[in-house]
Amino acid sequence: MHVVILAAGQGKRMRSALPKVLQALAGRPLLAHVLDTARALGADKLSVVFGHGGEAVRAALDAPDLAWAHQAEQLGTGHAVAQALPHLPESGPVLILYGDVPLTRRETLSELITRAGTDGFALLTVDIPDPTGYGRIVREAGKVVRIVEQKDASEAERAITEVNTGILCCQAQHLRGWLARLSNDNAQGEYYLTDIIAMAVADGITVQTSQPAEVWETLGVNDKSQLASLERLHQRNLAQALLQAGVTLIDPARIDIRGALVCGRDVEIDVGCVFEGEVTLGDGVRVGANCVIRNTKIAAGALIHPFCHLEGASVGPKDLIGPFARLRPGTVLAEDVHIGNFTEVKNSAIAAHSKANHLSYLGDADIGSRVNVGAGTITCNYDGANKFRTVIEDEVFIGSDTQLVAPVRVGRGATLGAGTTLTKDAPPAELTLSRARQLTLLGWKRPAKKAK
Repeated sequence: MHVVILAAGQGKRMRSALPKVLQALAGRPLLAHVLDTARALGADKLSVVFGHGGEAVRAALDAPDLAWAHQAEQLGTGHAVAQALPHLPESGPVLILYGDVPLTRRETLSELITRAGTDGFALLTVDIPDPTGYGRIVREAGKVVRIVEQKDASEAERAITEVNTGILCCQAQHLRGWLARLSNDNAQGEYYLTDIIAMAVADGITVQTSQPAEVWETLGVNDKSQLASLERLHQRNLAQALLQAGVTLIDPARIDIRGALVCGRDVEIDVGCVFEGEVTLGDGVRVGANCVIRNTKIAAGALIHPFCHLEGASVGPKDLIGPFARLRPGTVLAEDVHIGNFTEVKNSAIAAHSKANHLSYLGDADIGSRVNVGAGTITCNYDGANKFRTVIEDEVFIGSDTQLVAPVRVGRGATLGAGTTLTKDAPPAELTLSRARQLTLLGWKRPAKKAK
């Protein structure tokens, strides 16, 4: 099977410099959703017909299984499909999809392909109360005979509520002949792909129809309002799937999934959370309100307090994170690690049972187990040109307001006094501190504000 995806529309109503098919739905381009579905069908080859902003579309989504066909002029859907003819096989089924119709389910398309059979034609239609703007399905004795576009329809034809979605499946050898016979003698002056239905009937081919389980599977995007509506529909569907899988969502209407979210048993997610990329939540994980979690694995029993931002991190079992904590890429936490409020960790490994509960920055560090990091501690990992690592061995106690100037090592069991600026290695099991001698300047007075 070959799939042709029409993605050449400029999308003027989007009022955006970004091509329409690159507008984001759930954090990914509209066209990416269509490509995923086409690949899930097991297509041998996919052809994408591009036009406006085509180079940007190719740069964003090019892949070995894609063939690209350029539609230099926008002369209608029939003309668009014709641009893909050099990539089509001589025979075999061809499925026509649209780059701005992202939510059609694989099961719906599989049924359509089955209806088409080995030598037939199948059309995806839908019944809607207000068919304004859609091509109407004209039947005689119950059989499809043609499609008439809104601007070319008679009053009686405009009353028809069964409409064309544009999605169809037919045989490549027939498609080639029909496209060659298309005319633009219509109100729009375009080559309508829908005209091939009447040609198929004239050639004695019965046009089968199939309908999706939900109307939203056929909805396209023409402006930002429609995009926003489709986003909420999609997020509602994703939330419903999580609920059916046993995930507790405090409010299913207030979650955003922009990638793949995999949850174990007894996971609980509070309101306002955003999940991006590949995110895994283990059994019993609880995520507090208003967290943003991107490309992160969180092990069983971990608690993510509200307002945390996690990216490219690995959180261990029973860890406590936040509130207001940030884990940046390269963070690897073992079990029972506490990262508290306004603490940031980057490219660091922290072993089991260690804590950094307040107002600290731990970057490019290897931290052992049972380490206590006091409030205000900073690993000074950057000299303005190069990054260096800090090593803190097991059972170290670091006093508040400490700066560790990398590269530096703190030996096992060492204690660093509060206010220390460590520039040399601290020996194991000893107290190390560096403070200026405390002075009291008698009679010193604060500056007074001068009167104007």
